[in-house]
Amino acid sequence: MTALTDHAKNLLARALCGRRPALPSGVWLGLGTGGSDASGLTGEPVGAGYARQPVSFTGTGMQRNAAAIRFTFSAAVGTLTHIGLFDAPSGGNPLTWSTLGTPATLNAPGTLTIPAESLTLLPD
Repeated sequence: MTALTDHAKNLLARALCGRRPALPSGVWLGLGTGGSDASGLTGEPVGAGYARQPVSFTGTGMQRNAAAIRFTFSAAVGTLTHIGLFDAPSGGNPLTWSTLGTPATLNAPGTLTIPAESLTLLPD
């Protein structure tokens, strides 16, 4: 994930200038059908058991998810093509977004798992 949202760019700019922005105390990963720098992730599923999942990262430089991230669905949600990080489990501010390496199609109840250390954040 390398596409920072406008909100994250503003946080970084304030931090670099010593303005001490309020940084997130945690981050949550969401799934969706699109994204942009202005809005972050778009098209998050509604219902079907969907919920953003908390993510912990590890590493220096490149950051990697420390544990597997599991999304469980109680019904079909169609094809999901993007992921995004937020500073809250619902609502909140978008931080970064990216396309999934491979779109995930869920035409029935099931689980989508992102293995440990396969979600990376790389500073440019």
